[in-house]
Amino acid sequence: MDNLFEINNRQVGPGLPTYVIAEMSANHHQKFERAVEIVKAAAEAGVDAIKVQTYTPETLTIDCDNEYFQIKGTLWEGRKLYDLYQDAFMPWEWQPKLKQIANDLGLDFFSTGYDKTAVDFLEEMDVPAYKIASFELVDLPLLRTIAQTGKPIILSTGMATLAEIDEAVQTIRETGGEQLALLKCTSAYPALPEEMNLCTIPHLAETFGVPVGLSDHTLGIAVPVAAVALGACIVEKHFTISRDESGPDSAFSLEPHEFKDMVDSIRVTEKALGEVTYQVINREQESKIFRRSLFVVKDIKHGEEFTHENVCSIRPGYGLHTKYLEEVIGQFATQTIKRGTPLVWGLIGDYEDL
Repeated sequence: MDNLFEINNRQVGPGLPTYVIAEMSANHHQKFERAVEIVKAAAEAGVDAIKVQTYTPETLTIDCDNEYFQIKGTLWEGRKLYDLYQDAFMPWEWQPKLKQIANDLGLDFFSTGYDKTAVDFLEEMDVPAYKIASFELVDLPLLRTIAQTGKPIILSTGMATLAEIDEAVQTIRETGGEQLALLKCTSAYPALPEEMNLCTIPHLAETFGVPVGLSDHTLGIAVPVAAVALGACIVEKHFTISRDESGPDSAFSLEPHEFKDMVDSIRVTEKALGEVTYQVINREQESKIFRRSLFVVKDIKHGEEFTHENVCSIRPGYGLHTKYLEEVIGQFATQTIKRGTPLVWGLIGDYEDL
């Protein structure tokens, strides 16, 4: 398995620019105009792709009031699953229109499909890739359905053990999924930085031989930038116009100016990573003269002995290398030397040579 894959003829992988995905999720608040505003704002922020979610409440769960369908221990405490998804889902008829708007702005547009009907719908839209959510990693029939499309797949790994990830990867590969990326993810909303364990990113890449990125639910931009420094090839983050608008995902989404700051910081990080090298770059050459070297720091008469009091290692670097200090000490000046003179071999001699 190659550790590169392509979305719309763009390669994604180690050493290439990070592929940044703005996750719209439920931040459209079921207003088409707001969804369009998010696409346009994301383009201005410098993202590479807009991602949405393709489901209905009925394709995720059933409308049932018993205890199994009540949400506990999360941001959505006390709500019923069906009601949450009813509030959060995006009408499917919007999605071809949003894809066209995104594509016109130079953005890729794809979705998380949650069942076969969603995958069939997205195939009609000819999306360039599929996202699989962490919660669906264990839905092996769905993984097979998506893999059979032959499209690139981005799989989030929140909550999954290494064995579960391996089973999902093997299922996708065995069903024809040749282009796959994994996203390190912590499925807490919001997630805390100390819960992220970003060191897993290079381990996932080494273990499965695929591009690895981050699906991030922390607040702020520090964690995704750190992930890129550790080798993340993809960063996915929730995007909202304003966190002041109440909604299922608002609390852990970035606003447009924050998203732009994140993208800009990622691009700076990419430049800073560079390559393994110990060569002196051109702009360092001028600085080399300010290294330490041996200088006369007190006036010395002809024939006077060099001591630690009159010769020191100081900046700048016009004198002898500092490694010669002990060799110089105890020898004698071949001429009178003024304080502030770089020490060179022609100024140094044995007593018998004077």
